[in-house]
Amino acid sequence: MAVLVEGISVVVRRPRIAECYPRGWDEFLADVPNRTLCADPDLARVGFMTPADAKGFVALLGRRGLEFLRDGRALDLCVVDQLKGPTVPCDWLDCGTVVVDGHTLAACQVKGSQGRILSCPDGWSFAGSLSASPAFVPFGQASERLVRLAVDDTGVEAYLDLGTGRERYIGRMDPSADLEAQ
Repeated sequence: MAVLVEGISVVVRRPRIAECYPRGWDEFLADVPNRTLCADPDLARVGFMTPADAKGFVALLGRRGLEFLRDGRALDLCVVDQLKGPTVPCDWLDCGTVVVDGHTLAACQVKGSQGRILSCPDGWSFAGSLSASPAFVPFGQASERLVRLAVDDTGVEAYLDLGTGRERYIGRMDPSADLEAQ
């Protein structure tokens, strides 16, 4: 089994969720801030569109007892970039690409896993996804390249990308937070 990776993904070892959350999976689900969760028996993955939002979720998981780093290596969870892979060394995760229906997708699985099934968020489809059209604005360029147009009541922000002339949408945990906060 494997989980889809899009944007900035926080990938968590499921056995550690059971150990750190007194009420288990249902309590973990209550902490998931968006609809990007996908899971297999070994991993749970939640995706974000900004480093600040991913960092906030990692901090929340830390308060629950899940440890991100120990001696510079991923322990209970790993942050995985769709385009670059794991952001820190991780001994328990294999990341790469899989081809599904002719589309190349980023994915992760526990090392040694032999499953051939890719878990994606409920309702996910390739059309309109970050896998279909990944958009990346380098750190430090958001304020000069993106013009905020609107935000809806679910936290999705609309921006005009001055670099491409296209409208872009960014789902946010906290729309009031700086896009480039680390």
